[in-house]
Amino acid sequence: MEVPSSSMILNATTLDPTRLNDETYHLAHAMAEAADDRKGADISLLAIGEVSMLAEYFVIATGFSKAQVRAMATSIQDKIEQEFGRTPRNISGENDGTWVLLDYGDVIAHLMMAREREYYGLEAFWGHAPKITFVPSSPDAPVAAIAG
Repeated sequence: MEVPSSSMILNATTLDPTRLNDETYHLAHAMAEAADDRKGADISLLAIGEVSMLAEYFVIATGFSKAQVRAMATSIQDKIEQEFGRTPRNISGENDGTWVLLDYGDVIAHLMMAREREYYGLEAFWGHAPKITFVPSSPDAPVAAIAG
């Protein structure tokens, strides 16, 4: 996929036009919305499937307390089970709450405290993957920006 060289703002109703028929993209976007529902910060999606076979997307979000990180994880699990009928293949880090990983196979959510997110730098490590920054505009119309 060719990524635009400048940032694009996409309304959630149109999403990324190149990914409209990609159910996995919709799954990742729904995870971002669920993290946002629990006030997750700096939510981004990495299209790692374009550079790795590990998964198609990473959803990365920051929480500011262990309780908030766990709440984002629960929100994602509830939304994905309700809307897609799926449960995670694996869940790691729920007891500690500083970094919760929800592995859905094709999409992996990384919900982290700010310190862990900065230390591990997943966006930098996977910097060669196209990044889709989730920017909510309102509860009714979340927006995604594609950084090129």
